[in-house]
Amino acid sequence: MTVFPDNLHKTNNPIVQNIQRELSHADILVLVAVTNQESVTWIQSNSKKVQNIICFDSSPNLTNKLGGSFTNTENKGNIFSKLKRKKTNESLEIYQTVYEAWDRHNSDDIRFSLLVIINAYIRPISVLKNLRAKGFSTLNCMVKNCGQQILNCLLDPNCRKALQCLNKCSPVDQVCNYRCIASYESPQLEAFSLCVLQKNNCLGLDAQIPQKPYAHPMLKFRGENLCHETAEDLFVGWLGNLDWSWRVVAGQNPAYDQFPCQYQLFYRGKAKGSFWYEPVFQVKTLEGNLVWRRRKYRVKRANIPGTFYFSVLDNGVVSKEFWTIVDVCDNLSWGLFHYSGAARVAGQSYTGAVVVSPNGEYPDDKERWRLTSALEKCGIKEWELYTVDNCSCENPPLGIPEGSSLLLNIELNNLKYLET
Repeated sequence: MTVFPDNLHKTNNPIVQNIQRELSHADILVLVAVTNQESVTWIQSNSKKVQNIICFDSSPNLTNKLGGSFTNTENKGNIFSKLKRKKTNESLEIYQTVYEAWDRHNSDDIRFSLLVIINAYIRPISVLKNLRAKGFSTLNCMVKNCGQQILNCLLDPNCRKALQCLNKCSPVDQVCNYRCIASYESPQLEAFSLCVLQKNNCLGLDAQIPQKPYAHPMLKFRGENLCHETAEDLFVGWLGNLDWSWRVVAGQNPAYDQFPCQYQLFYRGKAKGSFWYEPVFQVKTLEGNLVWRRRKYRVKRANIPGTFYFSVLDNGVVSKEFWTIVDVCDNLSWGLFHYSGAARVAGQSYTGAVVVSPNGEYPDDKERWRLTSALEKCGIKEWELYTVDNCSCENPPLGIPEGSSLLLNIELNNLKYLET
């Protein structure tokens, strides 16, 4: 990939000569905020051989082109336009998916929007294989195995709204899909998803936990080698002294880390060796209501201290995740946890990271260098993070099961957070 500034009207600039060479064999041209009219004219004259051109926040005189065809959003005209209707409709669906992702203005969605174009017009992208529909076999599987669950869902207003909402999302658009699910979740939706997806995989989808980026866990805490028990204690954090383990300050994943008022509850269960994670968070539904949501993950130690396997049944679909404790300050004033995961039968793979603290506030400036270094271990820049809105968090549904145990090895001595 080659990147150029908006100064193409300066014909003597050596950069212009370079871009002319690149355009002669480019597969895709992406234009962002190109408004200078002389540059617009230059692009129009020199990009005729490029088969795919996509324009974001640029001059209206620049036209999108996919697969060698310019946009025709009206779908009107003579018999020849009708013969091309199917191709046009497919292009419009791609445009809609691309622009909806771009408008969310985050690095993951920008990458996603470009991969959608590459997948459709240049070469298949493995992570987008679930964009390809399975046709009649899907419907046959659903009716044969899940007739009652389908009927119950269609008769329930929330479940019906969830299906209508999901139908508008690209299968691999995690942000769109999870907003629908979190807005309209219900027992009927869970039963529908459990039957159609988890038990029978009627959509024929598959996704694996991403192997990259791999974030290395911290090796020492308070000068001692990190062991499994201490790593679990770092997750348990402030629970017992406060009503929660941690509060999320900021997160990197646009689908899961942008919800307001995120509380983390980590605790050891009654059964020997059991460990649990329960996130509690607010959702502003698509209808504008604020509601609390809660999930429950089973947590197992991985081979290396500071790494863990998580699993959860989320609205009828199992998600499996790999978590890493990247860094935690000695006084537990902040931490950074990285995760990668997949909802296999939903065809969704994802990665993310969360910055946590006891009070939901950013680490002090004197800790910023260490946080930046920890983020770099995850391949993340600080500007990619969403700051969580922790302003209006009244009456969160916290609490853990009676008989659960908390810290084993770590003593908390940072009284500042216990007084807040």
